[in-house]
Amino acid sequence: MTLDLTPERLAYRLQFSHVAKKVADWPGASDVANIAAICGISVDEYRRIEARYAANARAAAESLLADPAFVERVGRLPFEKGATVVALGDSFTDDWQSWLEILRHALDLCRPDHAVRLVNAGVSGDTTAQMLARCLGVVQLNPDWVICLAGTNDARLHGVKPIKTLVSIEETARNLVALRSFVAIQAPQARWVWVTPATADEEAIARHWFLGRQNQLGWRNSDLVAVADVMKQQPDPVVDLQAVFGMPPRPGYLLEDGLHPSLEGQKAILRALVEKLS
Repeated sequence: MTLDLTPERLAYRLQFSHVAKKVADWPGASDVANIAAICGISVDEYRRIEARYAANARAAAESLLADPAFVERVGRLPFEKGATVVALGDSFTDDWQSWLEILRHALDLCRPDHAVRLVNAGVSGDTTAQMLARCLGVVQLNPDWVICLAGTNDARLHGVKPIKTLVSIEETARNLVALRSFVAIQAPQARWVWVTPATADEEAIARHWFLGRQNQLGWRNSDLVAVADVMKQQPDPVVDLQAVFGMPPRPGYLLEDGLHPSLEGQKAILRALVEKLS
């Protein structure tokens, strides 16, 4: 199928994937001209899309910081000066206006001398197995904190009549333990926080032009709940996004694709994380 990518659809495709991460091992991967060429657009257009989402993330941070209680909590976040905070995850984190990018702006605005290094290690589409495969890169960053929002793609379904999730719940459970063990052994100073998958709008996913219609992808809330239940059995702090988003998801917390958090949803993720850590 050939897609007519309107400007809005192109921006949607780019929003959840820092293309440079996909080709990081290739020469020229950091050159914006090469990345724009891969996307089939000019450097100027790429920069415009990038600036738009950066402005959204900053505006979201400013909106959150209008609440004095949130400002006070950000001030109490246990990130010391010079700390490295790695956000390990999938498209919920890779999103150009994700909770991590909003946090980046919030720290800059609220704690301008924070000197905290925030690393977006989200890769769109990743399962917990793929996160485990690239975990060496995480420990090589010498993290003080790892915040892991994982499992949404483990619950992903493929095809018009899927017979299994992409990763079984038993394998997800083993992968979560393996991820934590990998970092505990090779970066023992790192403190770990889990963030569960959110809930989804199953019908919206099925009718979406890209997720359901082009790629025959689907998600069931029952599978996402199973992943979250396994994650909540881990010994580290857990942020339960399913309690935050609700079942069915709260109006306005998801994009029209029924899966990815809207800007309001990303703000809700950050609020929940800040409450947990402060």
